[in-house]
Amino acid sequence: MIPVTISARELSFQRAICDKVKAEVEGSTRQFILYNFGTMIEIPRAALTADRMARAAEFFSFGTNDLTQMTFGFSRDDVGTFMGEYLGNKILDADPFQTIDTKSVGRLVDFGIQAGRSKRPDLKCGVCGEHGGDPASIHFFNKIGVDYVSCSPFRVPIARLAAAQAAIEQSK
Repeated sequence: MIPVTISARELSFQRAICDKVKAEVEGSTRQFILYNFGTMIEIPRAALTADRMARAAEFFSFGTNDLTQMTFGFSRDDVGTFMGEYLGNKILDADPFQTIDTKSVGRLVDFGIQAGRSKRPDLKCGVCGEHGGDPASIHFFNKIGVDYVSCSPFRVPIARLAAAQAAIEQSK
C-alpha cells in the first residue's frame, strides 16, 4: 500500500517500482509472490481523481484522519484548543475527527469509491483511522459501500457491533 499519493501517475510510478522489486525477489528466491497493490486516499485530490487512480490499484484505503485534516484545514494537534467552542456554539454538529463529516469528508470518500469502481468494479475500499471505530461513521460507511474498516484496538468491539447493526439495518 502506497501512502499519501496525489495522482495516478505517481501511483503508476510507484507500482512499477514495486513490480520491479517483486520480479527481482522472485528471480533470486524462485518463489512466486502474490500481492495486492493499493493506495491510501488521504488527500482530497486523490479522492477527486480516484477514477484514474483505480487503474493502478486493486484497493483503496481511505485514511480519514488525514483526509479530515486536509479537508478542514485543521491540525489534529491543535483541534483540542478550539473544538469545544465550535461544538458549544453549534458551528459543527460533531468533532469531525471522531465522527465522519458526511457533508464534506464523507462525500469525498463516497465520490472516491464510486469513481474508482466506475473504472474497476472489483475495487476493494476500506477506511482506516479513528472513524473506523465510530458507530455513526460505520453506519455511513456501510451505506456508501465501504468493504471494511480498521481502527485502534480498543475500538474493535464497538466497531464490530456497529458493523453488525449496520448490516442488519441494510438487510431490512
